[in-house]
Amino acid sequence: MSEQNKPFVVTDRRKFTLDGTPRPDADPSPERESPIAVAPPAPEPPLEFKPSSDPTAPEPPVPASQPPDDPQLPPAPTAAEMEQANAAYQQTSERLETAVRAANPGMDHPPAMSFEQIVQSIYMSTILQLGGTAQEGQQPRVDLMGARQSIDMLAILAGKTKGNLTPAEAQLMDTVLFEVRMGFLEVTQALARSAANRQPPPGVTGAPGAGSPGRPSIVR
Repeated sequence: MSEQNKPFVVTDRRKFTLDGTPRPDADPSPERESPIAVAPPAPEPPLEFKPSSDPTAPEPPVPASQPPDDPQLPPAPTAAEMEQANAAYQQTSERLETAVRAANPGMDHPPAMSFEQIVQSIYMSTILQLGGTAQEGQQPRVDLMGARQSIDMLAILAGKTKGNLTPAEAQLMDTVLFEVRMGFLEVTQALARSAANRQPPPGVTGAPGAGSPGRPSIVR
């Protein structure tokens, strides 16, 4: 008989009859438990932190990519505040200049501030700190720490403005930095030689050359 003409056979695998008694022709093998598909747990919704009126409630954690603001820095002014402050400053400056010129007839109009004047102002402060304005015969008073800070200030200004200066401004900056650095080296070397000359030889009291005019003295 071909496979297509075979009759269908239905096997009754029930172990009990309708009244609940065991069937004599039931299959004695135990029933197999069908596997139960377990659905994966649903993902939990992300935690939301809501502001609480309780002052003792813990604050939500701050992500590492967004560090908290520095409490020591004041909040940055807005554009409107900057504009108002600039306008008030300009008005006050004009009133001050008008009052000064009224009290001093014939006074020249002060020149407008420029980059060259800023550099020259720091340069003159450095020369004063290095004792370069002492008159002949007077003992120069040197502020080495202040001079070093002024020189470093010029170096920072040169670095921040590099590539944004005119050729004349760049030449002025290079010349000023070279002069103040060389002046700082000359003064420190002169102080070192002066300190070595003041040391008396063994058995001799006093320091030759101490207090002589023209020798620099350290202020701090």
